[in-house]
Amino acid sequence: MKVLVTGSAGFIGSQVSARLLDRGDLVVGIDNMNDYYDVALKEARHARLVGRPGFSSERIDITDAASLSGLMERTRPDRIVHLAAQAGVRYSLENPQAYVDANVTGFLNVLETARRYGTEHLVYASSSSVYGLNAKMPFSEEDSVDHPVSLYAATKKANELMAHVYSHLYALPTTGLRFFTVYGPWGRPDMSPFLFIRAMLAGEPIKVFNRGEMLRDFTYVDDIVEGVVRVIDRPPAPGDASLLDSPATSTAPYRVFNIGNSQPVPLLEYIATFERALGVQAKLDLQPMQPGDVVATAADTSALESAVGFRPSTPLVVGVQRFVDWYREFYKVPTRGG
Repeated sequence: MKVLVTGSAGFIGSQVSARLLDRGDLVVGIDNMNDYYDVALKEARHARLVGRPGFSSERIDITDAASLSGLMERTRPDRIVHLAAQAGVRYSLENPQAYVDANVTGFLNVLETARRYGTEHLVYASSSSVYGLNAKMPFSEEDSVDHPVSLYAATKKANELMAHVYSHLYALPTTGLRFFTVYGPWGRPDMSPFLFIRAMLAGEPIKVFNRGEMLRDFTYVDDIVEGVVRVIDRPPAPGDASLLDSPATSTAPYRVFNIGNSQPVPLLEYIATFERALGVQAKLDLQPMQPGDVVATAADTSALESAVGFRPSTPLVVGVQRFVDWYREFYKVPTRGG
């Protein structure tokens, strides 16, 4: 089938695109290549896709409704994987407008084009951040998500609400995926693996928020990609239980799934895993809790496993070592003694 992937030069989008190509799908990729972080890294991800049979791409911003509609008119993809977004919890404190533009207006444009051109299934990235101040662990899709603590989280909850409206009104099949702390090769430089490894190799202290008293459900990128691809192939049918209506009354082809490793790790243990992989002891700069952060995340993935027969399981030690190996190769960092 033909799949439109938004954010195809992004961390997850580039790897989803590669996986779809591997299995013989046609991929239409779009990305605006913005400078939120190193554009050279985005170009390097994109270069791995260019020239592959079945791949085509255009530089389009999802906030440009006319360009997005024109692309849909020309390419007529069967399904859409929407991964383009303004990411980052802390940056949403500095530039809230960027989140409304990309994550709300941009998502509306994606929904409208999907509706207009009869898309068979829209899969989109939500986030574990929607759980906000929830204290019950692990987080379940049936839990309330009414108390986000960052604008980023609020825009992701808005995406789920908007998707439900379009599923209900237009019978557009939509599936939202609440990603839990994704890490791995080709990741974003504003995320902790990059920040930690760069500081540790330079002998500089790393900032450890809430003085290390945090728990995160770190999820390896290959597991995320596997989950996304399996979900693409299984669009919800009318009558599938909705999280926003009573299952007894909902007829919208709408679903939301958690996708996380279900093995939450203390932040200090996470740092220790990097220390062992690098052979370097970290210097810790213990900081207070940051606005917009949450103390702990943990995913209940039973609904995902029931629906698509898969749950993430890559051990942290394996995923961190793969990231460290990729980082050394990509940035030409010698191993100790090398």
